[in-house]
Amino acid sequence: MKGLLVLEDGSVWHGEAVGHSGTAFGEIVFNTSMTGYQEVLTDPSYAGQIVVMTAAHIGNYGVRDEESESGKVHAAGFIARDFPGRWSGTGGEQSLGDYLARSGVTGLHGLDTRALVRRIRTEGAMRAGLSTLIEDPEELHRLVLASPPMIGSDLALSVSPSETSEFPAEDEELHVAAIDYGMKRNIVRLLNANRCRVTVFPASATSDQILAADPDGIFLSNGPGDPAALAGPIRTIEKLVPRRPIFGICLGHQLLGHALGGRTFKLKFGHRGANHPVSDLRTGAVSITSQNHGFSVDEAHLPADVVATHRNLNDGTLEGFRHRTLPILAAQFHPEAAPGPHESHGLFREFVRSMRARAEEEPARSGGSAAHPEAPRRARGGREASASGARPPDGG
Repeated sequence: MKGLLVLEDGSVWHGEAVGHSGTAFGEIVFNTSMTGYQEVLTDPSYAGQIVVMTAAHIGNYGVRDEESESGKVHAAGFIARDFPGRWSGTGGEQSLGDYLARSGVTGLHGLDTRALVRRIRTEGAMRAGLSTLIEDPEELHRLVLASPPMIGSDLALSVSPSETSEFPAEDEELHVAAIDYGMKRNIVRLLNANRCRVTVFPASATSDQILAADPDGIFLSNGPGDPAALAGPIRTIEKLVPRRPIFGICLGHQLLGHALGGRTFKLKFGHRGANHPVSDLRTGAVSITSQNHGFSVDEAHLPADVVATHRNLNDGTLEGFRHRTLPILAAQFHPEAAPGPHESHGLFREFVRSMRARAEEEPARSGGSAAHPEAPRRARGGREASASGARPPDGG
């Protein structure tokens, strides 16, 4: 099956198609991960994007359901130098090609992805169209130019769940309200592993609805699209900032930046992959991080009570910040990885420490005992509910 790829700048690429036969449009971006292709495909942050993998062979170890980061494939299209026809992997359940076909997603291989990635790096991420049905490049190019751009897109609202859900933890100690703008499953796993019950709210949830759940802290998830287009969620976060400890990652980092008075800008080709070096400005330590974003917080427009904590060593952009007086922590990269290195998991422990500190202060302010008043109830509820085997969120 032949496939055609046309970029917004008019460049044309031909290859062999796998998976679903159809036509798809999206922003074309590249990812430098060597593995983790299933996690990439199912990351809701890739909604509205055609992803090019820089690694030569993608699909070597097949696909298995438990490695998905949401309930479906969110990428609009998938491209690599080669999708091997044969695969071999422990626990593998099907080939990548079959998985794409089942998911209704078109893949393209057999083209020069090195030249394609160099073009994206030189010209920037742009709109593109991928088709097995349209053979005329000019016709596909006209459709590409008519497709929506990434700037101004509120894709997070389309991938966010419509209902609230609950994910208990063993030996539950704390309660986290997580706002799902396109949240990956591993985030809930790590919060649960840190003895946090997680209540997942839609992106449209109001501050009153979230605070009514009486969480110890609030988590702002990753997600797709332009953060500046999410005026409603930004207003909600503005109201939450003084009320609870907050931890935001990726899109959550950007939305926090807006809520604190800053702004964001679009990167030329973004940061996507599992090998991005980030410096912790507090300690000087360098971590290799997993990243997936096309926008960045403009550090120059943050208020004086916000201090930078992390910086990208490739281009110097802001990768994290804290508030000087409020328990607010934000990271542009993905400390939950999936896929990628685990060396930034400590940020989840920082968030937990800030919630514990607040829980210990509450009785002193109210004149109560030192023990958290709901700790026994939460511990019992966590043990009982966790036995049901509830699954982390599908991210839309």
